[in-house]
Amino acid sequence: MGILWLNEIGKDDIPLAGGKGANLGELLRNEIPVPNGFVVDSRTFLEFMEATGLWYQVNDMLRGIDVENTDELNSVSEKIRKLIESAEIPENIERDIRNAYRKLCEEEGEEVFVAVRSSATAEDLPEASFAGQQETYLNVKGEDEVVDKVRKCWSSLYTPRAIYYRVQQGFKHEDVSIAVVVQKMVNSEKSGVMFTSHPVTGEKLCIIEAAFGLGEAIVSGAVSPDTYVYDRVKRKLVEVNVAEKKIMITKNEKGETVTLELPPEKARERVLSDEEIEELVKFAELIENHYGHPQDVEWGIEKGKVYILQSRAITTIKGKKEAETVKGDLKVILKGLGASPGIGVGKVKIISSEKEINKVEEGDVLVTTMTTPDMVPAMKRASAIITDEGGMTCHAAIVSRELGVPAVVGTKEATKVLKDGMVVTVDGEKGVVYEGAVEIERKEDKKTEVVAKAKIITATEVKVNISIPDGAKRAYETGADGVGLFRIEHMVLGLPKHPMKYIRDGEIEEYIQKLYEGMKAVVDTFYPKPVWIRTLDAPTDEFRAMEGGENEPIEANPMLGFRGIRRDLVEDIHFRAEIRAIKRLVDEGYTNVGIMLPLVTRVEEVRRAKQIIEEEGLPLSKIEFGVMVETPAAALIIEDLVREGIDFVSFGTNDLTQYTLAVDRNNENVAYLYDETHPAVMKLIEHVIRVCKEHGVKTSICGQAGSYPHVVEKLVMLGIDSVSANPDAVERVRETVARVEKKIMLDKLRGL
Repeated sequence: MGILWLNEIGKDDIPLAGGKGANLGELLRNEIPVPNGFVVDSRTFLEFMEATGLWYQVNDMLRGIDVENTDELNSVSEKIRKLIESAEIPENIERDIRNAYRKLCEEEGEEVFVAVRSSATAEDLPEASFAGQQETYLNVKGEDEVVDKVRKCWSSLYTPRAIYYRVQQGFKHEDVSIAVVVQKMVNSEKSGVMFTSHPVTGEKLCIIEAAFGLGEAIVSGAVSPDTYVYDRVKRKLVEVNVAEKKIMITKNEKGETVTLELPPEKARERVLSDEEIEELVKFAELIENHYGHPQDVEWGIEKGKVYILQSRAITTIKGKKEAETVKGDLKVILKGLGASPGIGVGKVKIISSEKEINKVEEGDVLVTTMTTPDMVPAMKRASAIITDEGGMTCHAAIVSRELGVPAVVGTKEATKVLKDGMVVTVDGEKGVVYEGAVEIERKEDKKTEVVAKAKIITATEVKVNISIPDGAKRAYETGADGVGLFRIEHMVLGLPKHPMKYIRDGEIEEYIQKLYEGMKAVVDTFYPKPVWIRTLDAPTDEFRAMEGGENEPIEANPMLGFRGIRRDLVEDIHFRAEIRAIKRLVDEGYTNVGIMLPLVTRVEEVRRAKQIIEEEGLPLSKIEFGVMVETPAAALIIEDLVREGIDFVSFGTNDLTQYTLAVDRNNENVAYLYDETHPAVMKLIEHVIRVCKEHGVKTSICGQAGSYPHVVEKLVMLGIDSVSANPDAVERVRETVARVEKKIMLDKLRGL
């Protein structure tokens, strides 16, 4: 019998149903919503090839082929495909296909549109994905059309890309057959692809890409899709990037697959709601848990219902690898999405189609609107790949990761900005293209040390406080999980003159550059671990000794005076300078930057700060944005601050204690009253943590108390997300955190 129904087959039927068919059957049998359909099995293809005399003829034509010779590869492929598509299908095979299609129509109650999809027997395997190597035909209707498209799928086993890929993966042509899936068409209003876990590191981050219409637009790279990142450990959506989706592929009234231009307002509309994302993540986890391995899943939504259209193993997970960074102050000429990690340097070669792939020589940087499967030979030769369009699940991204070639996709203008022969450096992790060939600094020594030391793993993150950029390396070697507080005032106070004097003297760019250099030293050292940069928070008396500081106001108590965010919002040109320095980092592809506002006491301060950040062209979606809780006011209005829109809060217990207890921490007469664990202080902290947990806002502590084990113990019991300690206390604090976490677990097990 050459016809298999999807509900009859499972993952062990790859030899008959191919990888795609076997996986779809497996999902359907496990109550995953997969559209109804059948498979024309691999035995049918072999019967067709033998009955027509093509089997030996085709394999003879492939014997000894030089797949690196593009012209020879294309020529042989074309001849084979013509032979198959012009051969007559034996009567019994054609009858079985027609009967199966009629039965599907009867079950659905009408003559249905179907997707006719190739399913090779060496496809969608755990060790080799073979993604996109054979053809798929959408919106097919009628017996004659179904038979014709099945034959075309058979011939696609011999496309240039499929022949090339088999050779590269070490598969013999005669050992590979092909099945064809015929499945009821989902006329998706929304569709896309999701990785159940991160496709490079394997972290529990579900990455979903979505566009309007059929998923072909995403897979082909015709649109740059929305990207949503859902943290499966923290159970929350952590990143939303809404792209401009200029087109959609859909079915018109005649049943034809057409490409439509979207009006600007629709193009910029967010595709998925939070509820739809939660639904997709539910299926992602079910599928990954079933297979026991992260999966690459295609999905569609029609009339509010989610359908799973395909699932295959992710074959590109390599775990955390040695970090590479680009050294020096370099000019960024292009930005996009970091789709395949690593750094590549080479001459630009712009190609407009697969016909030009011979232009790309070993070590060149391949630049194109979007790669196609036929470009794989050139992609393998390239030192890096850059595309105008695409997202994390487009062809360029998937194949680049599999080949281990750095890639930046979705730049929108690479083919316009770059010129043939230009030498560029491509950072495939940060999504940045630099002008010229640059020195690459490897971090393996530093990473190895940290791995050796960081034996204690805690659920509560243990971060480090940094005051000066020169201390970043030492702080990194503590094994900290990031920087919970980078105080820039120490860096600023070390400059030759007052920050406002730079601005008054017309030297704002020089000042921004100095901020940028100091910030970059820390952000780059810790990349990709988070670095929360606190904006300037020095009291007036500390500025007075600087050149240009003679006009600082004389204040009775500078700690209660003109400092923190209140000063930056009055002298907002200075706040803008800080934001411009941070924006440079983000523009260079650093995704580990957070901005933290000090001395917040009212919602209006947060609102105005966010407004300025956006006016300076720094999207809040690109950074983590938070506030210090170091006043009773901030603690008591925390619900209002959360509603205003923040990602995290950090307790500054030094100030919170002195402001709550009316104790000047620098006054020796009352020093004995200064106590960070005073019940009033702890109640404020407990209130903030509880409210933040209800709203999915992260909580941390960066004050001196974060270095005291007895305080850390209380904070972990309360459920704080991270503790940031001074460098010399990180190891001790981590041990305390681990001990408290174990105690909590043991108490729970004991029923205490």
